[in-house]
Amino acid sequence: MASSGLLPCGSLLESLVHISNEVASMEKLPCVQVRNISAMIRRTKLLYSLFEEIQDTNGSIPPSSILCLTELFRVIRRVKALIQESKDGSCVWGLIQTEFVSNQFYLLVKEMGRALDILPLSLLDLSADTREQVELLHKQVKRVDSYVDPLELQRRELLLQVMASEKNSKNKGFIDFGIVKEILSCIGLINPYDYEEEILKLELEAKKQAGTGGLIVVSNINNLISLISFSKPMIFNDKQSERTKEDCMQQSAFISRNHDYSSSSQSSVVPNIPDEFRCPITLDLMRDPVIVASGHTYDRNSIARWINSGHYTCPKSGQKLLHMALIPNYALKSLKHQWCQDNNVSLNEDKASSFSDSESGNSKGKQSENAVDHISATKAVADAVKMIAEFLVGKLATGSVEIQRQAAYELRLLAKTGMDNRRMIAEAGAIPFLVTLLCSHDPRIQENAVTAMLNLSLYQNNKILIMAAGAIDNIVDVLQSGKTMESRENAAAAIFSLSMIDECKVTIGARPRAIPALVGLLRDGSPAGKRDAATALFNLAVYNANKIGVVVAGAVPVLIDLLMDDKAGITDDSLAVLALLLGCSQGLEEIRKSRVLVPLLTDLLRFGSYKGKENSITLLLGLCKDGGEEVARCLLINPRSIPSLQSLAAEGSPKARRKADALLRLLNRCCPQSHNPVGLLV
Repeated sequence: MASSGLLPCGSLLESLVHISNEVASMEKLPCVQVRNISAMIRRTKLLYSLFEEIQDTNGSIPPSSILCLTELFRVIRRVKALIQESKDGSCVWGLIQTEFVSNQFYLLVKEMGRALDILPLSLLDLSADTREQVELLHKQVKRVDSYVDPLELQRRELLLQVMASEKNSKNKGFIDFGIVKEILSCIGLINPYDYEEEILKLELEAKKQAGTGGLIVVSNINNLISLISFSKPMIFNDKQSERTKEDCMQQSAFISRNHDYSSSSQSSVVPNIPDEFRCPITLDLMRDPVIVASGHTYDRNSIARWINSGHYTCPKSGQKLLHMALIPNYALKSLKHQWCQDNNVSLNEDKASSFSDSESGNSKGKQSENAVDHISATKAVADAVKMIAEFLVGKLATGSVEIQRQAAYELRLLAKTGMDNRRMIAEAGAIPFLVTLLCSHDPRIQENAVTAMLNLSLYQNNKILIMAAGAIDNIVDVLQSGKTMESRENAAAAIFSLSMIDECKVTIGARPRAIPALVGLLRDGSPAGKRDAATALFNLAVYNANKIGVVVAGAVPVLIDLLMDDKAGITDDSLAVLALLLGCSQGLEEIRKSRVLVPLLTDLLRFGSYKGKENSITLLLGLCKDGGEEVARCLLINPRSIPSLQSLAAEGSPKARRKADALLRLLNRCCPQSHNPVGLLV
C-alpha cells in the first residue's frame, strides 16, 4: 500500500519534539543565509515550546489537529535538511545560489503558515502564553515576504565579475585578490585551512552535480575551484599555507577513499552569459530550457531535481504548479544556440543526452531514498486517515461556516497526495457535501471545495462518484462565476480530469453552459486558467458531437488570438484544439475566416515545437483541401512556406513528414507547372 504521508498518532508528538529541538539547538551557523536561517530557528523554537507543552499534557491530540501536526513535521524536517545543507556545503556555492536558497526558505515559511491555518488552538490545552506566541507566529509567517540579503547579492555579483575577468584576461595577474579576499572572508573563509576545506567541498559539489547531468554547473564549480586555488598562495604567504598542507592532504585522501571522486575535465570557457539564457536556479547557461506550469523557464535538469525532491511550486514565483509537465522552450533554445555559435560556445548534445539518462537513473535513486524516508503506510496510518476523513466529513455536514471552511481545507490538503487518501475520503462520504459547498457564498469554502473535488477526481473510481453526485452543474457554476480566479481555474482543471472518461465527455458536453464557460475562461482567465480551459476543451472536442459546441461558443477566434499571445504560453494547446475542430464543417468554415492564421502557421512551421509543427501542418493541409485555393495561393506567395515544408518533409517526425509531403503535393497541383517557382516536386 502507498504511504498516506501521515505519522502514526503515538509517535507524532515525540517526533515533533525531537526534530524541532534539533533545529532549535543548531550551532555554528554558516555565514550565508544568516537572516533566513536565524528567523527559521526562532520560529522552530516557538513551535518546540508548543509541542513540548502538548506532550506535557499527556499528549492528548484531537483528531482535527493530526493533519496539521503531520504537515508541520514535514516542514521542520525539510527546514533541518536545508540548514544542514547550508552548514555542510560550500559557502561559495551557497553565495552563487543565494536567490534560489532564499526562495527555498520562503516556500518553507509559507508551508508552515498553511499548516498553522488548520491548527485548532481552541481544542488544545495550552497556557495563555504559549497560545499567544503561536498566534503571533501564525500572523508573522502569513505576512512574511521572500528575503534575499542585498549584501550577498552584491558579493555574488562581484565574484561573478572576478570570474569573468579571469576568463577573459590572458594574464591572471589582472585578478584583484583584495576583492577576492574580502568576499571570501565575509562568508567565513579566513585562513588557508578554510580555503582548502572550501576546495574539498566544491569538489564534492562538482561530483554531485556531475552525477545528475549538470555539465555547465560542473564547469562553473571547477572555475570556482581554480579561482580559490590560485588566490590562496597570492593572499597567504607560503609559511601559512604549509601549516595546513598536511591536514588538507589527509582530508583529500579520506574523501577520495569514501566518495570515489574523479575530477571532471574542464569545459570550454563560457563568456558572459545573457540573463535570459541563465537558469534561475543555478544561474548557469541553460542547456535544455523548459517551461513549467507557472510560465517560467528553467534548465530541464535543474527543475527536474527540484520537483523530484518533493517541491510542487515554481522556484521563482512560489506559485503552485498545477501539473508537473516540462514544456520545451524551443524559441529560447533556438536563440541560445545562435548565441552559442556567435560566441564559440560548444555544447556536446550527445554528452548531454547521456547525462540526461544519468539524471533519470539518479532521480529513481532519489525517489527510492524518499520512499525509504517516508513513514510506511501501516494499518495504524490507514486507520488514522480514515478517522480524520470521517471526522472532517462530519464537520462538513453539521459545522458552522467557519468550521466548514476549515474542514474543506483539511480535506483539500489530505486529498492532495496519495490515491489511498482519495479513496478513503470518498468512502467517508465527502463528495456529496463538497458538491453542496460548491454553491457556498464564502469564497474560501468554494475554493477549498472545488480544489478538493479536483484532487479527489485524480482517483479513477472517484470520477464516476463525482458525476453520480450531480457535481457537473455546480462545477460549471464555479467555472463561470467563481468568487476567486483560483476557484475558476481549478473548476476547469476538474472538468479536464473528469473528461478523461469517455462517458463524462458526453455528459459534460451536453450541459449547455459548460463549453461556453470554458471559452470564457480561455478568453479572460489568467495564463494558468487559459491553459486549464484549453486542455479541457481539447478533451471534450475529442468527442465529435462536442466540436460544434466549441465552435458555436466562439472558441476559434480566441484560440487564434492566443497563438500570438506570448504571455499566455499555450501555443501548442491552442493549435491542438484548432486541429481537432477541423473535423467538423462548422469548425473548418470558422477557421478559414481568419486573415492572420496562415502567416502564423507558416512561422510556426519554422519556430514551433515538434507537436506544434505537426498541428500547424494538419491545419494548413485541412485549409487547402476542398476549396482552399486561396490558402494555397497564400502559401505559394510566402517565400518561407515552401522551404519550411520541404525541410519538415525531409527531417520532421514521421507524422510531420507524411503531412508535409501531402501538402507539398497538393500545392504542386494548385501551381501551374510552367509557373512552378520553386520546383515543389519532380
